[in-house]
Amino acid sequence: MRNHSAVSEFILLGLSADTQIQGLLFVLFLVIYLLTVMGNIMMLVVIKADTQLHTPMYFFLGQLSFLDLCHSSVTVPKLLENLLSEKKTISVKGCLTQVFFVFATGGTESCLLAVMAYDRYVAITSPLLYGQIMSTQLCVGLVWGSWGLAFLDALINILVALNLDFCEGQSIHHFSCELPSLYPLSCSDVSASFTVLLCSSFVHFFGNLLMIIFSYVRIISAILSISSATGRNKAFSTCFSHLTAVIFFYGSGFLRYLMPNSGSTQELIFSLQYSVITPMLNPLIYSLKNKEVKAAVRRILRKHL
Repeated sequence: MRNHSAVSEFILLGLSADTQIQGLLFVLFLVIYLLTVMGNIMMLVVIKADTQLHTPMYFFLGQLSFLDLCHSSVTVPKLLENLLSEKKTISVKGCLTQVFFVFATGGTESCLLAVMAYDRYVAITSPLLYGQIMSTQLCVGLVWGSWGLAFLDALINILVALNLDFCEGQSIHHFSCELPSLYPLSCSDVSASFTVLLCSSFVHFFGNLLMIIFSYVRIISAILSISSATGRNKAFSTCFSHLTAVIFFYGSGFLRYLMPNSGSTQELIFSLQYSVITPMLNPLIYSLKNKEVKAAVRRILRKHL
């Protein structure tokens, strides 16, 4: 017989207990979410509408925009709801569902960033064979593979986490449900779930990061072998946006998961960085630093206006 009571819901303590600060945070995150939605939809529309952007690089960028929409929508709507609500609760099933989709979308983005690094590697080291190597079938297969691996990883973690038992009076010192935040609340042994999470993190996230690092080592070697300074600058500019997105995503993600689950301000800031801020910044990074995207926007505006 179990010697503890079953729990039906958790309390998300969020970012602040002050009602005035909660009001300000609601406005701030609502604006961020609207910018995220509009920016990523704009990227999807521009890439779809302009035939000159129907290349592997922009195919992957469109997938990244769709993924950022999904990743942001997993956590931000619930965050906005809790900022306005007095009863800041989430059901155990709803919490575990959120854990699953945070893991799935974050894992897919990790894979996709590795795929985009490989795409840049092929484009710079084998420009004449780029079209043959990065065929439509390969691009579609890489995207489906990214989604498949991430969902499998998330499914394994959530199936193990379903065996956890939780005690009464559960308060999560966070604005969303993440697997590490649930471990301190469990009345049962979390070693199996922690081991699976640790293994999947090393294999999935560190594996993708090693692929990105290897690709950029080869890319930098190829760029340095280019004789003209103009050619080197042009080659590096094609990687700048992707490298910035990698730093934002992996930097904040690693710092968050390497920190103890204490509900500290730094922990919440890093979580906000990769789950709320980065999905908003990615369209800006790829549009403001990309001449082809800006030219495509101008062509679309001239055509329709």
